Amino acid sequence: MSTTNPAVPAVPTAPEASEVTRERRTGGDLVVESLAALGARTVFGLPGQHALGIFDALRRSALRYVGLRVENNAGFAADAYARTTHGVAPLLVSTGPGALMTLAALQEAAAGSAAVLAIGSQVPLAGIGGGRHGYLHELTDQSASFRGVVKSVHTARTASQIPSAVAAAWASALSAPHGPVWLEIPQDVLLAPVDVPPVIELDAHIPELRPRAELIAAAADRLAGARTPVILAGGGVVRAGAEAELLALAERLRAPVATTFGGKGAFPWEHPLSLRSWLEDRHTTRFLEDADTLLVVGSGLGELSSNYHTFRPRGRVIQIEADLGKLESNHAALGIHADARQALGALAAAVAERVGEGERESAAADGGAVGTDTPDTPDAAVAGLLARVRERIDGQGLDLEQQVLAAVRDALPDEGVSCWDMTILAYWAWSAFDARRPNALHSAQGAGGLGYGFPAALGVAVAEPGRPVLAVSGDGGAMYSIAELATARQYDLPVTWLIVDDGGYGILREYMTDAFGQATATELTRPDFVALAESFGVPALRTSPERLRTDLAAALASPGPSVVVLPALLRMFAPTHVAP
Repeated sequence: MSTTNPAVPAVPTAPEASEVTRERRTGGDLVVESLAALGARTVFGLPGQHALGIFDALRRSALRYVGLRVENNAGFAADAYARTTHGVAPLLVSTGPGALMTLAALQEAAAGSAAVLAIGSQVPLAGIGGGRHGYLHELTDQSASFRGVVKSVHTARTASQIPSAVAAAWASALSAPHGPVWLEIPQDVLLAPVDVPPVIELDAHIPELRPRAELIAAAADRLAGARTPVILAGGGVVRAGAEAELLALAERLRAPVATTFGGKGAFPWEHPLSLRSWLEDRHTTRFLEDADTLLVVGSGLGELSSNYHTFRPRGRVIQIEADLGKLESNHAALGIHADARQALGALAAAVAERVGEGERESAAADGGAVGTDTPDTPDAAVAGLLARVRERIDGQGLDLEQQVLAAVRDALPDEGVSCWDMTILAYWAWSAFDARRPNALHSAQGAGGLGYGFPAALGVAVAEPGRPVLAVSGDGGAMYSIAELATARQYDLPVTWLIVDDGGYGILREYMTDAFGQATATELTRPDFVALAESFGVPALRTSPERLRTDLAAALASPGPSVVVLPALLRMFAPTHVAP
């Protein structure tokens, strides 16, 4: 029985062996046949000399190939495709420089739990083992470069090993928590003829990560008996598709819910219990600290989710996490190693058995709400917190920043998806942007590397054709990805790229000025982004904060790729994790 990629249509029935073997088949054919048998429909990548056996085999397969211009960008596109489909995204690259160029993207995939299956070539078998034979692209130990980045490393040294190696790598990528894996195959193995039948069916067993019953019972007892429960929902909720279970549990408990930056969309933004995502805010940090029972789901409470490790819970913590390494890694908790959807579903059912709707509401009203000095209902406590956050932001003279972010939100249709680079407007979006639906906002906040936004948006557009997709970059980050305008044009992908041009690395300019009194190495000479986009055949225009909503909406409504350039110097809101 084959394991197919979730949310991806089934691959057309493989042809009869007699049809395939009219041309010589090689190890490369075994790679693409194995991917198709596991449910792959699309692969990303960039060819290179040692990997040509795989790319030649693509010609004989039903797989769709999307080629980018830089391997790192191909990795970012695969990352976003995997996040969008909740499945595996194959990434095909060559040996040495081509392989190493994927490392930054694979680090982001690891931090964001994106199931990227990176398949790279290797030097011929005779050159493997550190003998320094002088092959082109030779590394002493290529796989060692990936071991500290990906979930697992796999090697196929013979043609017969290829299908099983692909299946094992696929299963590793898709097992909870999702993540990137690396598989390498020597050049001569990829090019050698094979006489085995075409791969029709493969089994990649994906084990379920179910919660232990005694842990669910203990957690349900604590939550049912809590006077001021609060929930912090992370990216694991989105990756598991556990939004309905989260909503059911929160409403049963009448528990306020905050979402991490990676968990945006996990809980309805406008819900009366929604604390939204203002995690870089002392008022929100204090609200979470004041909970007598804090349920953390799908988050390791890392730097960004804990207001730069200033969070100090005073109540009991329950943590549900699929990544065993993140369980209790920052705070002591009742740790539940489980998939978020299964754990939340079981927890909601167990809580329902322990406390009725009316009893929970009565207990909340009698016991008070977190974040306040006087008894209050959870809804009122949430509204009070959001008012305090709004007052803090409004007192900093940041009207332009709020105007620009609101214009972007108004221009993007509710069914649209946004992908954000590491830029000041993205930092605003982490806290203040309403994603409107689950899995509709992607950013590089896991590893924090530049250049994610545009190639990620291309990956989303491949995964969900016809859906409007927005990429947001600063001028510095845009230069990492400018070559992919050719990719967008070649495949006619409907991505609108908003480039906020502030003349340099804006956030680093702020950091350095605050820390040292002046900035160094942050100012950049930029191209004319409008003229540059048009040279690729991509429509482009320059806008202003006043025209942004109209111009961006028009670009998003137009077919194919487009670029909107906004010259603007934006500022960050004041941090609350450092002394004034």
